[in-house]
Amino acid sequence: MATFISVQSKKASEVDLAKPLCKFIQQTYPAGEAQSDHCRAAEELNKLRKSAVGRPLDKHESSLETLMRYYDQLCSIEPKFPFSENQICVTFTWKDAFDKGSLFGGSVKLALASLGYEKTCVLFNCGALASQIASEQNLDNDEGLKTAAKHYQFASGAFQHIKDTVLSALNREPTVDISPDTVGTLSLIMLAQAQEVFFLKATRDKMKDAIIAKLANQAADYYGDAFKQCQYKDTLPKYFYFQEVFPVLAAKHCIMQANAEYHQSILAKQQKKFGEEIGRLQHASDLVKTVASRYDEYINVKDLSDKINRALTAAKKDNDFIYHDRVPDLKDLEPIGKASLVKSTSVVVPISQKFTDLFEKMVPLAVQQSLSLYNQRKADLVNRSIAQMREATNLANGVLASLNLPAAIEDVSGDSVPQSILQKSKSVIEQGGIQTIDQLIKDLPELLQRNREILDESLRLLSEEEATDNDLRAKFKERWQRTPSSELYKPLRAEGANISNILDKAIQADGHVKERYQTHRDTISLLCKPEQELNAAIPSANPAKTIQGSEVVSVLRSLLVSLDEVKKEREQLENDLKSINFDMTSKFLTALAQDGAINEEAISVTELDRIYGSLTHKVQETLKKQDELLKNIQNAHQEFSKMKQSNNESNLREEVLKNLAVANDNFVELVANLKEGTKFYNELTEILLKFQNKCSDIVFARKTERDELLKDLQQSIAREPSAPSIPSQPAYQTAAAGGSKPAASTTPTPAPRTMVSSKPQPPARPPPPVISTASAPVSTATGATASPAPLPGSSASSTAPSQAQGPPYPTYPGYPGYCQMPMPMGYNPYTYGQYNLPYAPQMYQNPGQAPYPGPQQPGYPYPQQPYYPQQ
Repeated sequence: MATFISVQSKKASEVDLAKPLCKFIQQTYPAGEAQSDHCRAAEELNKLRKSAVGRPLDKHESSLETLMRYYDQLCSIEPKFPFSENQICVTFTWKDAFDKGSLFGGSVKLALASLGYEKTCVLFNCGALASQIASEQNLDNDEGLKTAAKHYQFASGAFQHIKDTVLSALNREPTVDISPDTVGTLSLIMLAQAQEVFFLKATRDKMKDAIIAKLANQAADYYGDAFKQCQYKDTLPKYFYFQEVFPVLAAKHCIMQANAEYHQSILAKQQKKFGEEIGRLQHASDLVKTVASRYDEYINVKDLSDKINRALTAAKKDNDFIYHDRVPDLKDLEPIGKASLVKSTSVVVPISQKFTDLFEKMVPLAVQQSLSLYNQRKADLVNRSIAQMREATNLANGVLASLNLPAAIEDVSGDSVPQSILQKSKSVIEQGGIQTIDQLIKDLPELLQRNREILDESLRLLSEEEATDNDLRAKFKERWQRTPSSELYKPLRAEGANISNILDKAIQADGHVKERYQTHRDTISLLCKPEQELNAAIPSANPAKTIQGSEVVSVLRSLLVSLDEVKKEREQLENDLKSINFDMTSKFLTALAQDGAINEEAISVTELDRIYGSLTHKVQETLKKQDELLKNIQNAHQEFSKMKQSNNESNLREEVLKNLAVANDNFVELVANLKEGTKFYNELTEILLKFQNKCSDIVFARKTERDELLKDLQQSIAREPSAPSIPSQPAYQTAAAGGSKPAASTTPTPAPRTMVSSKPQPPARPPPPVISTASAPVSTATGATASPAPLPGSSASSTAPSQAQGPPYPTYPGYPGYCQMPMPMGYNPYTYGQYNLPYAPQMYQNPGQAPYPGPQQPGYPYPQQPYYPQQ
């Protein structure tokens, strides 16, 4: 069977997808059946990842199907979950498929918080596994040939897709195995092998030689292109994988070209072009000989060589004896045509035929964002309408209180509490009176403090991690290749600043509420008293004239009734505005499917106008109606005041009744404001807890990424070759080697050494006999005695040091050192890792033996010291 190239799969580190996805689902979707379904889908996705990349896969169709289903699922969740460093931060770590690493450093790997990176690596494994399955096929039958061709074309398409998308998906430099150069080369190799499979199929089916020659020539062209790409890319040849692939590609190029020439020679023979037949067979024979001589250990071409040689021998024999046709030169032969039957399979999601989206019911992220913006527009519209109605109601109550209505037309006796004041007093007492306001005001600082502590803790987490990142960036400089925390945390810090501003405004609003409460506290307290005490606190006045049956009183009462009806209508409108719910999901999904994008503003404005248009129109009508009623009430009250007998007592009584009416309005508004403030702080607590979770999640993910990056940096530093440290030559050796005469008062400082025993030092060596010579030789002799004689074959400058270095381990009196063990001849532990030393390395000798081959005085266990004659 022919030799085919397969690609090794990448290895992934384990990642828990379920936890971050479930946390996002719980924060985004309300509790209920939908949330539970989405969380179960996240668990299933995590199991699918473990099955696809968490274990070695068999070279089988079912394993490839699992990988393709996981890839399709990643493509499906990409628009539904915001995978990024500052939202759903999941760090995916993959090892380089071809880099085997080193003994200490391990293989190269890359960790990124990017779903695009995960998709790229999974698609690479899809292509790799497809190439492995194709290479295992039995090419002696049609089914095996068909399967192999299909998988090679799929693998080529997968690698080509990575080449086109990897840089935009990662936004940084990828590992070499998924770089555009590498996957582009792999795509060409897979395409060449698919073409070769079609050549084998055509040969097996005994198709016409012209077609087979074109198929083989096209395959040779593909192999040649792949080989050239491997040669011209600087990063590829360093891999052992590509070192093994180079000769196979070169051999396949020659073999396919030889097959093309062979089948084209048969066509030439059929056309009676016997010289061309021999020329093509000779070229084919030369190509096969090249393969046999250079690449025989990779591919066996004996059968092809024998077939071509037999055909060449027969053709030469026939031409020599019969045809005598001229054999043209190789350059004069017409080029063989090419026929490509293969094409890289485009990656169109879903690539798996059995894919079922686990998150089918979850809407895309674009729809979620549009829904969020729509809900915000809806809330603004509803709140604006409700605020207008409430403001109008407060204005009406204020006008009536200033006119002492309806108490003025009820207070005819002058010594009893008007019925409207009694109803307001009863309402205030039922709501808890002043104690309710006191308790609500007391709770506000605790709620505020709780929210402030959560916000401060969240920002503290970000600041600590950012400081650590800055320290490591300053330490490792350009090696620290990850997004700076200061940039990554900008959205979170902006969100934190926004929440802090909201808290500051809430504190100001609390101050206004407390100030208003202190202003009206006494009057509200009076309103909370029983009827007898309330009546006693209201000044009495002389009975007014009998005006109950007057027309002005009737007009005022009818106007007040109409105003009450307007207030009730507003309450109903407010309930209607709050109760309307309309799901815009289908609208946004339809727009996304039709246009590929969502024009949220146009769709939302149109729908809001359709849904709320009639209600907002009614709100405006009530406002206009109230303005007319208030105007008529003020006019009627002026006439009523003229008819009423006025004196100091009645004026004082009327002022107290006005204050009581105002106190009721203030009580209602204060309670509403304080309850709204309490609700605001409680809702803000939930928002802050989600904010704290986001901060803690991203900080945890950054810490995990930091630990991985530190580990990778340590491994890369360990893989870097360290330059050998060559010790500098001592100064006294340099002086001795130079031949200059040392100063009289200078003596060489002996090098420190470890003492083996505590025996006393031997006496000094006696001076050698002095030989009288001329003055010039004396200087030379003196300089020569400054150092031991050099070894044969070495210069004076390369003389070994005269002091023996002690063993690297401590020794103790009476005990031999670690180096007492005799070493093999030629072994020197002190020259390990050192090259090009300034002196020739010598064999290590045990203590008591001479470390140099020079003469040694008997009885001295240490090297001889140089002698300097006394001057």
